[in-house]
Amino acid sequence: MEFKNDIKISPSILSADYASLKSEIEKVKLGGADMLHVDVMDGHFVPNISIGPPVVKSIRKSTDMFLDCHLMISNPYDYIDSFASSGADLIAFHVESNSDIGETIDKIISAGVKPALVLKPGTDAEVVFPYLSKIAMVLVMTVEPGFGGQSFMSDMLSKIKVIREKAEEVNPKLMIQVDGGIVPETAKLCVEAGADVLVSGSYIFGAEDTASAISSLR
Repeated sequence: MEFKNDIKISPSILSADYASLKSEIEKVKLGGADMLHVDVMDGHFVPNISIGPPVVKSIRKSTDMFLDCHLMISNPYDYIDSFASSGADLIAFHVESNSDIGETIDKIISAGVKPALVLKPGTDAEVVFPYLSKIAMVLVMTVEPGFGGQSFMSDMLSKIKVIREKAEEVNPKLMIQVDGGIVPETAKLCVEAGADVLVSGSYIFGAEDTASAISSLR
C-alpha cells in the first residue's frame, strides 16, 4: 500500500452526484485524490442509510482507486466478506460497534484487506492502543458520524496527537485519518496534530475546480 503523497486526500462519495457516480469518481481521481472514501451506514448504528456491497462492487468495476470503506454499522463482523469480495481495499469499523474488535480485525486481514479502527468523538483514544500494531489506520471522527452539516470539533486534535505518539512506538507506518468538517483551515490543524489522511466531501465535490480544492487541503 504505497501512496505518492505524504498527506493523502480521500474524497467522500457521500457528497457525490450518485446519478453520475462514475464521472464524479473520475473527476476526483484526475484532480489528484489518493483514495476514495465510501461511507456505509445502516440506519441503526447511525441515523442514516447509505450504500452497501453492490454499490462498492460497481465502483470497483469503474475505477482502480484505493477504496477506503468506512462501516458505520452495528455488526461489521458479519459483513467483512461481502465488502472484501466487492473490492474494498481497506475496511474501517467502529470500536463502538457490537462486533469483537480483535476478531473483526483478524477477519479483515484473512480476507486480504487492510483493517482500520474508527473512534467516535466521545470515545477515548486509548481504546485503540492494543490494536495499533495490527491495523493500517485509525479514523478519528471530528464530527458525530451519521449527521451532516456539523462543525469541526477542535477538541479532537488532542486525540490525534495521543494516537500519533503511541503509533510512533508500536507502528510508525500507521495512518491517521480525520473525517468531518475538513476544509483547508481545519486540515492544517489536523496535519499539525499528526493526521495524514483527510476525508472531505462537499468541499471537494462541490468545488468548481476539483484539483484546486484537493491541492488546498494537502
